[in-house]
Amino acid sequence: MNRILALFAFVIFAIFVGILAYRVPSPDLVAVIVLTLLLVGYDFLTSSGKKRD
Repeated sequence: MNRILALFAFVIFAIFVGILAYRVPSPDLVAVIVLTLLLVGYDFLTSSGKKRD
């Protein structure tokens, strides 16, 4: 269940910053958004799959 909620949050965040990148197409902003999405995706993959005690 936690993984589903994390995926949902990631998708909503990606849509939000995607709209921002579309409306303000500055190359620097797009680069920061891509880097941010990569870091958030890495965090999603590494932390949502672990079982907690």
